[in-house]
Amino acid sequence: PNMGGKSTYMRQTALIVIMAYMGSYVPAESAKIGQIDQIFTRIGASDDLASGRSTFMVEMNEAANILNNATAQSLVLMDEVGRGTSTFDGLALAWSCAEKLVRDIGAYTLFATHYFEMTQLPALYGKAANVHLDAIEHGDKIVFLHQLKPGAANQSYGLQVAQLAGVPNDVIQAAKHKLATLESQRSVGSEGQELQPQQDLFAQPDNAVLIHKIGQINPDELTPKAALELLYELKKLV
Repeated sequence: PNMGGKSTYMRQTALIVIMAYMGSYVPAESAKIGQIDQIFTRIGASDDLASGRSTFMVEMNEAANILNNATAQSLVLMDEVGRGTSTFDGLALAWSCAEKLVRDIGAYTLFATHYFEMTQLPALYGKAANVHLDAIEHGDKIVFLHQLKPGAANQSYGLQVAQLAGVPNDVIQAAKHKLATLESQRSVGSEGQELQPQQDLFAQPDNAVLIHKIGQINPDELTPKAALELLYELKKLV
């Protein structure tokens, strides 16, 4: 949930690691910390207009630094990726970044996102797991419990946080109505075509083995003969 405490949880993880490596006590009953070579973060939203970099460009620069330099011994904190562009662009980027971290790099990573579709990643990669900061609704209000729980959150509570911030009630009500429309099972496009809801974009494939095999391919390292043999191998999996 928004305001649930996920950014605080992520930052305190990094601070505990830094304190432990300084030789300091840490605020925990016990701590088991392995070898950490570097800590990488992609947190917050800020631009660098003096250098001609938009907020999204800064975000992508930070993501690129992580993906190009993190190792299996790194601690990676990624607090939202892809929010500065269109929904599908952002979701595709966030999914691919998380997938590279868990599949190729293997760094210990805390990856916060409001893209619910990404909660399907643990079904494809056993090393990934979903957790959430708990919150409950009480009438029209929201109560943040600040407790880490297993599994995915059922919603982001963005409208409730907007209400807490003082957004006019008529805007909140209009947003609720629009949200209900967007969350409907199917929507109709401008030309009368039925469109699948966004949640189906990264649905778990019927043939996960095939998808996993394709994900392991490095086209730059394939000879023409190896590529042909691989094509026959993939065809057998269909």
